[in-house]
Amino acid sequence: MSSFFIHTLIRKYKTNTPFTIAEHLGVHIRYADLGEHTRGIYYSKLRRRFIVINSSLNNHWQRFICAHELAHDRLHRGLNRFFIDEYSFLNADKFESQANKFAVQLLLFNGDINSGETIEQFFLKNKVPIEMTRYYS
Repeated sequence: MSSFFIHTLIRKYKTNTPFTIAEHLGVHIRYADLGEHTRGIYYSKLRRRFIVINSSLNNHWQRFICAHELAHDRLHRGLNRFFIDEYSFLNADKFESQANKFAVQLLLFNGDINSGETIEQFFLKNKVPIEMTRYYS
C-alpha cells in the first residue's frame, strides 16, 4: 500500500472523506450495535459490499472505522477475517495493521504538523483517534 494509491483515490473523488469515497465506490454504509468489542465489519454479499459501523462509537471513531473498513475493500477484498482466524495460517494482524495505516494516511492526507505541535495534538486537530498514532509515518 502506498501514498500514491491513496492520493489517486482522493484525486479521483476530490475528497478524503471515507463516507463519500465509499459511496462513490458503491460500498453501502450501515450502522448497528456491534457490541463492546467490535468497531466495524466489512463484508460482501451477492456482489454488494458493506461497511457496518458500531453505532455506539463517537463521530471521530466512526469516521476512522469507515476509513479502516474502506481499506479492507481496497486492499483485502475477498478475504474474510473470521475465515482467516479459524481456518488459515495467515496473520490477520497484518491485514488489520495495513487497514489502520491506510485509514491514518487517508484521514491525514495533506495535513502538516505545525512547529511545536505533538503528534497527539495533530491527530486531535484532524479528528483522528490518538490511539492510532503508532500507524503514522
